[in-house]
Amino acid sequence: MTQEQPGNPLHGKTLEDVLIALVAHYGWAELGTRVKIKCFTSDPSVASSLKFLRRTPWARKQVEDLYVRLQMRRAQRRAPGGR
Repeated sequence: MTQEQPGNPLHGKTLEDVLIALVAHYGWAELGTRVKIKCFTSDPSVASSLKFLRRTPWARKQVEDLYVRLQMRRAQRRAPGGR
């Protein structure tokens, strides 16, 4: 049974979707400074990062939290009166 989660920016997104969006927005170098994990700074790839993030809950949470903050900033800019 699937529940509707209209206010959840992670709803319907895979970890791969989240990672690709963050890399597209920040690039690997900036992502590595925002979330300090080696797989973002030393020979980064989506595949190796996904493998690490799936095994490491604290790192996955940091990545998901960064994605949520990015989506919130984008939503604020799109809203009337936004920046």
